[in-house]
Amino acid sequence: MISQPRPICALVVDDEAPARRRISDLLAKDGDVATVLTAENGVAAIAKIESARPDIVFLDVQMPGVDGFGVIEAIGPANMPFTVFVTAYDHFAIRAFEVEAIDYLLKPFSGKRYERTMARVKERLRNPDPADPDGAAGFGPELLKLVARRAKPGEIWDWIAVRSRDTTRLLMTEDIDWIEAAGVYVTIHSKGDEFLYRAGLATVASRLDPFRFVRIHRSHIVNVRSIESLERRSHGEFEVTLKTGKQLMMSRTYRADVEEILGQPL
Repeated sequence: MISQPRPICALVVDDEAPARRRISDLLAKDGDVATVLTAENGVAAIAKIESARPDIVFLDVQMPGVDGFGVIEAIGPANMPFTVFVTAYDHFAIRAFEVEAIDYLLKPFSGKRYERTMARVKERLRNPDPADPDGAAGFGPELLKLVARRAKPGEIWDWIAVRSRDTTRLLMTEDIDWIEAAGVYVTIHSKGDEFLYRAGLATVASRLDPFRFVRIHRSHIVNVRSIESLERRSHGEFEVTLKTGKQLMMSRTYRADVEEILGQPL
């Protein structure tokens, strides 16, 4: 007779109420989850982990006071529940790997992406010690991919060095809204300004965070976090409206790439 898994107790830690509510709502719909606890800061998280001993914690990285890694340091990595980091920034991936986080959800994440994470969580609860001599089976594929790229300095650009005469300006990639091809150059649109950078669009695309930037047209790359809406047009194309008000066309050729990064169909 197959034994039924015991009900799951989950803790959601985030200093932003909407973020806590979204994950809590998703967990509440899961029949395998019996208890959903929340904490709005690291200090409260430490207290609830010690008192409630949850099976899984969804842990924000950046919080005032004690951050996510501070929570792990206080509890001790060996005493932590299975941990899923939830953050808008990918550059914590290596540290997350080092403290043995089971997965790494990048905001904003899709419902499908969350479901993949929960499937991994449940598998690990059933099998806490996966048979894998290298230890890689204990981590989500997205986290492993991020770690592999982050392990090489400069592999993923956190900034782009834009030169003008004798001055070099560093543009943080997270501040970029979209990039368009301009011959042997690209034009970078960031915070209402435009910057010319000498490199082809394909070259630039290969160095940007694949979880944040997506190509929507042979001439355009956009930051997913800058998208306001996508409106269906004819022949499988979509009109993409950015939060700046800029409108771009997404060709059907790149629709699958956009759906993949969103984790759901358009």
